[in-house]
Amino acid sequence: MKNIELNIEKALPFIDIREYESFISEVDRISASLENNTCAGSDFLGWLHLPSSITKEMLDDIKSTAAVLQENCDVVVVAGIGGSYLGSKAVIEALSNPFNGLKKGEGLPQIVFAGHNISEDYLAELTDYLKGKRFGVINISKSGTTTETALAFRLLKKQCEEQMGELARKCIVAVTDAKKGAARVTADKEGYKSFVIPDNVGGRFSVLTPVGLLPIAVAGYDIDKLVEGAQVMEKECASSVYASDNIAAVYAAARNTLYNSGKKIEILVNFCPRLHYVNEWWKQLYGESEGKENKGIFPASVDFSTDLHSMGQWIQQGERIIFETVISVEKVSRKLVVPADEENLDGLNFLAGKRVDEVNKMAELGTQLAHVDGGVPNMKITMPEVNEYYIGQLFYFFEKACAISGLMLKINPFNQPGVEDYKRNMFALLNKPGYEEESKKIRERLNK
Repeated sequence: MKNIELNIEKALPFIDIREYESFISEVDRISASLENNTCAGSDFLGWLHLPSSITKEMLDDIKSTAAVLQENCDVVVVAGIGGSYLGSKAVIEALSNPFNGLKKGEGLPQIVFAGHNISEDYLAELTDYLKGKRFGVINISKSGTTTETALAFRLLKKQCEEQMGELARKCIVAVTDAKKGAARVTADKEGYKSFVIPDNVGGRFSVLTPVGLLPIAVAGYDIDKLVEGAQVMEKECASSVYASDNIAAVYAAARNTLYNSGKKIEILVNFCPRLHYVNEWWKQLYGESEGKENKGIFPASVDFSTDLHSMGQWIQQGERIIFETVISVEKVSRKLVVPADEENLDGLNFLAGKRVDEVNKMAELGTQLAHVDGGVPNMKITMPEVNEYYIGQLFYFFEKACAISGLMLKINPFNQPGVEDYKRNMFALLNKPGYEEESKKIRERLNK
């Protein structure tokens, strides 16, 4: 089978080759620091060989639990925020028919998401939607006290128990810490089926743990193939004497070279709307990993050709601080031909007989040429098709490249200290016990 491929040809005219080669020369050292657990953030390297460490027994346990939820639920709510939901949502949306709900087919539960915001309207509308339905909950939180997820789970647990009775114990699953935290205590007390989030895997790298695999399995998709794709890419992106053959190293080196030349924003582009949440997952992965110490490429994303009619003008002629990475899908899963029309009022008869995908591919190529001519470096990742196997490859490729890229920036790619700032302020404003001093200070500040 083919693998995903990376082409940086359209970025090379914008790249200082000597600097690029110096970054490539760093790859062996960086790879060794990852393998030897000597890099910054080495406590969170559990993702590095996660694909190859996943056992058949673990996958069978996940699939068995998914079957229980499939049998007893019409809807399953995935409660989580950040990496606790973006990976599974990315896979499920990429593989689902958008007009058939988030699931593989009839007879499977619809997947919906909660715990990723604190919108009263959203939660009220969700609880209204669930009334009278058989539903279950996958509660994903290492601590069990993350405000957004804990609040949603409190509401969902109560409603599930009221509607499902004793069956609620079978239809609520916890994905949490092995030993500690509120979610672990609740799971043990209530007798919920539970899975462990490894201590050494951060949320944004957790899609190949039960965090992502369980919801994906419930939706009916092939987690064996997802893991297999990641395993193949784990081997492909291993340290090599020929780092220039390692696509994760090439991507990391190219984007850091562009960054040093003033390209401060990377735009991830797709021409396949199913990949929208792959972009969202990628934004968290790179934004949370690299945005530290006043450094880091800002990760943005667009869905083309839709956003060519909104953001296209800025990308073509705005400030030249951007570069693009395009995910190109080689083979689509459906076939649709443009029909002829006798009156031809729309002027589209020149397309009659062509597949819609050919039109889309020419839009992709035309856009790339226009943007390169407009001073936007372009890199292209080719996916043979959108399926579990190639999404698994794509995820691991991005994770490994992210680690290499962050270490090239000389920051710790595996922590997120800035994320706590908004939480401290929110807790102080809400008068959370233990935040009395912070509450006093912040209110004094607001009253000035």
